[in-house]
Amino acid sequence: MLSTKIRIDGMACSMCEAHVNDAVRKAVPGVAKLRSSFKKGETSFVTESQPDLEALREAIEKTGYRVLSLETAPYVKKGIFG
Repeated sequence: MLSTKIRIDGMACSMCEAHVNDAVRKAVPGVAKLRSSFKKGETSFVTESQPDLEALREAIEKTGYRVLSLETAPYVKKGIFG
């Protein structure tokens, strides 16, 4: 499994988070643990396979937000105390 973290500029409220989440769901099949935070300016999610980062960037930017960075790393499941 892979974890993807996206830094996004322009999110200002919870509706912005919803718009970004919808764009991610449409661009990346099999998304799990999708979370966005306008306060942190980031979105993160988990997938089984490598997402198409360019398609993801394009989908988010079509909604009016600017992608500052995209990074994918192996997903590390956190335990109760992790």
